[in-house]
Amino acid sequence: MNNFVTVGTTAPTDGPPMAAAMKGTAPIEPSLELYQGRRAALPLNIVVVGCGLGGLAAAFCLAMAGHKVTILESVATIGEIGAGIFVGPNVTRLLIRWGLGRRLHEVAVEPEALNIRRWCTGETLSWTQWGDSMAQKYGAPPYHVHRADLHRMLYDLAEPHVKIRTNCRVVSMNPSVPTLMLKSGEVVHADLVIGADGLKSTMRHFVVGTPDELRFTGDTAYRAVLPTEILLVDPDLRSLVETPEITTWLGPERHVVAYNIRAKEEYNIVLCYIDRGPPEGLWRIEESTDRMKEEFVGWEPRIQKLLSLIPSTLKWKLMDRAPLETWIHEDGKFALLGDACHPMLPFAGQGAAMAIEDAAVLGNLFSHLSSRAQIAPLLHAYEAIRYERATNAQTFSRLSKATLHLADGLEQEQRDSKMRATMDNALKKARGEVPFDGTDTDTKGNTNEWNDERKNAIQFGYDADEEAEKWWRQHGENEIDPIRVPSTL
Repeated sequence: MNNFVTVGTTAPTDGPPMAAAMKGTAPIEPSLELYQGRRAALPLNIVVVGCGLGGLAAAFCLAMAGHKVTILESVATIGEIGAGIFVGPNVTRLLIRWGLGRRLHEVAVEPEALNIRRWCTGETLSWTQWGDSMAQKYGAPPYHVHRADLHRMLYDLAEPHVKIRTNCRVVSMNPSVPTLMLKSGEVVHADLVIGADGLKSTMRHFVVGTPDELRFTGDTAYRAVLPTEILLVDPDLRSLVETPEITTWLGPERHVVAYNIRAKEEYNIVLCYIDRGPPEGLWRIEESTDRMKEEFVGWEPRIQKLLSLIPSTLKWKLMDRAPLETWIHEDGKFALLGDACHPMLPFAGQGAAMAIEDAAVLGNLFSHLSSRAQIAPLLHAYEAIRYERATNAQTFSRLSKATLHLADGLEQEQRDSKMRATMDNALKKARGEVPFDGTDTDTKGNTNEWNDERKNAIQFGYDADEEAEKWWRQHGENEIDPIRVPSTL
């Protein structure tokens, strides 16, 4: 689990070398019929700032819409970063549509179920069937994937169609033109700029206009990745690999999430806890495993065994920003995307999803462009489609912690009781039996949000392209398509 590599030349460069540790060699077969075969009548010169998941996805989608796209990335060499992440059907349907289905199948792991356990005993509190059941219900499978593998997929997808420039740190911007000044002194001109530079976004300032600092949430996560071969030799841990579930242990002020990645060759572990240490200092550091173990004393034997196998770990302070009132600069030629405008805490597993959905909507809308006068209206359409969903996900990711971290007591017992009741019906359904009351009504508002059928349908049934097409039929054809002015600046 290596960090981003930030070494190299001092001058901006094109085409960053990629670290060799990524998995996946299956060919990419991009669809030729994205956006129903539609491409913009007026190609724009678009600059995307940031070469993360959201930036690469946005660059690809905008290029497929017919535009000339350049990515500016501040680091000189792009390497492996992060660990495992969850991508639900709302994301995998897009990745498959873009031609990444074979690559995903090669490196990802499809979780068969979500298993929620009690911290001290390991008792199963809730079990929800995923895997084929979720794929049949929502039209695409759920996957666990290493972030570096997903990043490499998107890089390989975008690179033939866009220009990628590294060591290009943006130090100032005139959003009205728009132009960007790089640290090297170079001035980059564009018709449209998309800020996709993540949680620590510097582009965000040009929309907000006032200081907007990151805020420490008071929560910290330890992250580690283990080779599954060492779990398979232990009778108590073998089932964690052989039955690929996402397993979550809930405890007082803490929780642990673990699952397989990289075709079950690695086991990803995230351990979250309330950190009462000082908020100052580095927000990602290598931490002593002894210190990590102290935070989870008394947890069930499998947790203790997993902790004993971890040779080193990264400690991440969980940082956050408040929701923005708007993602678009007032002059209508610059917009934010992904964590730059709606950063997500990891408690709901939707951070990468929201950025990739943003990218799909943006590309789809800009495939309709035929005049520069439509740029601002299309950006506002992008915000109209995406703002409520992304902001709700952002809010939900904050609120989820309370349910996960209940102290032992009456409230925790009530939560666990509701989870067990829902699990009984889930197990019956998995066996093909009729639930106790013959309906799914008991899942609504359940303390296990993943068991709420209505919320799952909203979350996983979402198709970003369909939402963009629907918006265009309802609004764009009458409100934006008629806008015509000479296309020269």
